[in-house]
Amino acid sequence: MLHAANIKTGRFTSPHLIDRWDSITIEEKTIDASKFYKAEDVVKLRDSIGNIRASEFEIMTATAFELFTQEKVQVGVIEVGVGGRHDATNILQHPLVTVITKIGKDHQSLLGTTIEEIASHKAGIMKPGVACIVDATNQESVLQVLEAAAQDVGAKPLHRLPSEINQESANLQEYLVKSDLESHQRVNISLAYRAAMIAAQQTAPAVSSLALLEGARKSFWPGRLQTLDVRALTGRREPVILDGAHNAQSAEVLGSYVNKRVRTESRPVTWIIAASVGKELPELVSSLFHSRDNIVAVEFGPVDGMPWVTPVNAESILEVARSLGVKGSLDNAGKDVFRALQLAAKSAAGDPIVIGGSLYLVSDVLRLLRDHVPHSSA
Repeated sequence: MLHAANIKTGRFTSPHLIDRWDSITIEEKTIDASKFYKAEDVVKLRDSIGNIRASEFEIMTATAFELFTQEKVQVGVIEVGVGGRHDATNILQHPLVTVITKIGKDHQSLLGTTIEEIASHKAGIMKPGVACIVDATNQESVLQVLEAAAQDVGAKPLHRLPSEINQESANLQEYLVKSDLESHQRVNISLAYRAAMIAAQQTAPAVSSLALLEGARKSFWPGRLQTLDVRALTGRREPVILDGAHNAQSAEVLGSYVNKRVRTESRPVTWIIAASVGKELPELVSSLFHSRDNIVAVEFGPVDGMPWVTPVNAESILEVARSLGVKGSLDNAGKDVFRALQLAAKSAAGDPIVIGGSLYLVSDVLRLLRDHVPHSSA
């Protein structure tokens, strides 16, 4: 949205999709690998001289900030890595605005076992005198934690969206009415729009709401309900859906979308599923799998720059599928994502295929598609 309004914008998200540097974009373009490595070398030198011993994610975060400085961005959009309060990105003390989206149970070993404990960590990004935008569809106990934290810190104003409607958002409401979006997408756009308006008012006050909405219309987020052509890898003509849903909350959203728009009584879904160690598998997949579905379990490969991330054994996924009463074909592709795609294409035979369970699986699939070179027919 900010880019569409001619505000020079940098973005830092995690994890990366294919290459480490694609988590950093300037003006909607992935930073060049050469620029990334030069900036990373600068950060690593500072780390060495200062004997800081920064973690890999802290190095990556500092590299993003270094590049934002070099490129002279007007606004940086920063996604928290894990939680909020103790995350490396929370070194920022004077943000233009903070945003807390829908909170689900994830990273419990670090953030706590209850949704309220996790919410407390998320609230750690609030800053005195800085507006905070909160997803009002969070459960009431979460909203209470966030409101109490905002009062304690002095974060103001606290916007609860999409329940708050004002004249400024009239254009947004018109856009949402005309759009063909799922409910969670509508909420997320409402949050992003309000955040963009607040940021724009502090950096380019003349920006119009229509300019921001033009960016929403053109937005695309890889690995989120993304439609893929995998013909080059499998020979399958029908597209597949790729989504990085990796916890119970996001899986519920994906399952709802599939049930509403993809699944029919006569067309079971074939799932390609991977998961990270530490995830609660039954909670992750129970909203996805139906009894007639086919399951291909796979293990994603090593994650560059994140050696602590490891995949769940594929057989464990199939065991959970059996316990949930799945009667379709159950295939173990081991560590071979390419084989998983081929097995799924065979099982589906033209019926829907959905890939999910892990952002790291999303990365492996996108990398396969990027790197695939068709064999010569000569």
